[in-house]
Amino acid sequence: MTSHQNILFIVIDQLRADVVFGDLGAHVKLPHLRALMADSVTFKRHFSVTNPCGPSRASILTGQYAMNHRSVHNGTPLRHDCPTLASGARKAGYLPLLFGYTDTAQDPRVFASNDPALRSYEHPMRGFDEALEMRFEQSYPWRADLIAKGYDLPDYKDFFVPVAARGMARRLDDPAFYSAGDSDTAFLTDACLTSLAARQGHPWFAHLTYIRPHPPLVAPAPYNRLYDPDTMPLPARLASPEAEAAVHPFLGPSLARNPAASMVSGFPDLLADDATVRTLRALYLGLATEVDHHIGRVIAFLKDSGQYDSTLLVVTSDHGEMLGDRHAWGKMSVYDAAYHAPLIIRDPRNPQAYGSEATRPTESIDITPTILEWIGQEVPPSMDGMALTPFLRGEQPEWRETSFSELDFGDPLVPTGWQTALGLGPGEANLSILRGKRYTLVHFNGGLPPLLFDHEGDGESRNIAADPAMAPVLLAMTQKLLNHRMTNADHTLATTMITEGGAVQGHRHGRDPGQGRGPGQGSGAGR
Repeated sequence: MTSHQNILFIVIDQLRADVVFGDLGAHVKLPHLRALMADSVTFKRHFSVTNPCGPSRASILTGQYAMNHRSVHNGTPLRHDCPTLASGARKAGYLPLLFGYTDTAQDPRVFASNDPALRSYEHPMRGFDEALEMRFEQSYPWRADLIAKGYDLPDYKDFFVPVAARGMARRLDDPAFYSAGDSDTAFLTDACLTSLAARQGHPWFAHLTYIRPHPPLVAPAPYNRLYDPDTMPLPARLASPEAEAAVHPFLGPSLARNPAASMVSGFPDLLADDATVRTLRALYLGLATEVDHHIGRVIAFLKDSGQYDSTLLVVTSDHGEMLGDRHAWGKMSVYDAAYHAPLIIRDPRNPQAYGSEATRPTESIDITPTILEWIGQEVPPSMDGMALTPFLRGEQPEWRETSFSELDFGDPLVPTGWQTALGLGPGEANLSILRGKRYTLVHFNGGLPPLLFDHEGDGESRNIAADPAMAPVLLAMTQKLLNHRMTNADHTLATTMITEGGAVQGHRHGRDPGQGRGPGQGSGAGR
């Protein structure tokens, strides 16, 4: 290995892209991420290929669409033999250190039925070395740290309930019971930096995953009141939740599933009036600033230790957050805010590209192939993503012209609100999204009507799928979506041929993988 062989891959949970660059960015201080953008390549049209957290991270770390890895819910197992970023890193001689979580449900075929690995979907993905257990539903090391510091801990179910001032009623923006220096974000960063400090001089691979600004939205002082709610812009939305629900049968159950009260602990009857919405947005941005502060500490460590120019640094989020847009909260949605994620990559080998922006559509499945290529590993044929290396060199390669996402909204054990309201089985409760230069198509299974948005018209605020004049566009986009799924069906062994000379591996696309690989090819490209 050369000296340019450290990898630091940071994933921030549920951070919207427009918080980093976009309209909301004007209302939040993120000095360290924005300084990093000036020293990196920023991908402005980057999307998660699936939600929620577990499926999204499965796609990020396997380079596969959800239609191929099929870990489509929090709790759906990922196949044990699936090639991943961790398995590829190990082939290159790295020990992939995990500081945080991957939310990977384990394959029950390779565990005894009573194994603790089958009791939680939050176990680490196979191949990662869990350097610090920081699982959201457990976090025992963090709790132990708080006890050692003298905290009288509440029940864990009440960890994220704001603490009211003595004699006062509890408010949404009251602080957490722990200080900023002892928060989960601070503890995770401390543990990562302590571990990496001992590894200087040896190539290392670290996957650092921050839970914030994922709800419950509670922040330690001063982040809980860092931003004045009165300065927060109201979300992009129709006049009422009822008007939103009338757009499509999928949307009513969506609004019922994730009300504003689901974003916080301790306020079960919370009403989403404008004051509440602004306060929740201010809390979310406060947590984003807290994460930015600690990422700044990590970058300072790299610089101070002389490793900044020998480390591939990747910063992204697993998906977005509706944050009140369309009267919706969370990420189980059809709208871009739930999928549009920031992606910033600093490649020390290509300083000529620093400060540049990539505006072609990129997908979360592109990150693992990029890292594998950077450490000299061949990208397995099972991976659907494309290495972003040309952009890191400052080039503008031939590239896909659309991006693709999926969402499974059923449950094989207990029917979801969507299944009950729409009369769908778990295999029918799913949708696919294809985003082109101008139009976005949302295709639903189960006989539900499509959604079609024109971004040169009213965008997501108006569904034009039923407009007779749009029938040719709807047909072309539907054909393109079908072509995409057919082209990207599981290729784990599809390009391998058994011959007289043994097994021979062919090329998945029959051409240079950087030349047009992905859903932008075929008839009607770029619609």
